[in-house]
Amino acid sequence: MKQKVVCIDFDGVIHRYSKGWQDGTIYDPPMEGAREELERLVSKDYKVIILTTRLNPEVNDDINLEKNKISKWLSVNGFQRGSHYHDITATKPIAGIYIDDRALRFTNWKDMSKYFL
Repeated sequence: MKQKVVCIDFDGVIHRYSKGWQDGTIYDPPMEGAREELERLVSKDYKVIILTTRLNPEVNDDINLEKNKISKWLSVNGFQRGSHYHDITATKPIAGIYIDDRALRFTNWKDMSKYFL
């Protein structure tokens, strides 16, 4: 059986991100329940991938440094690779579910037009 994949946005879903981008600093604690839910997903054999534009070269010049900052924040806040997540990327992976605080669920284009007045 192929492993189920869930892709989870970092800012606003794992990292509270209460003030928006600011200077790119990862400044807030985790969202309530994030650590426990990610651990539960991994324990249910989901592959958890953290998706973040922080690793997009259009946003940050040093992707490795930024990935290290995210990994450190995760570790300091009790998230462990293998127990809470499997990878961190800016590339949208193939997944069955995407969890994002800024997403719209597509149904049809007519319904979408109300969001773009």
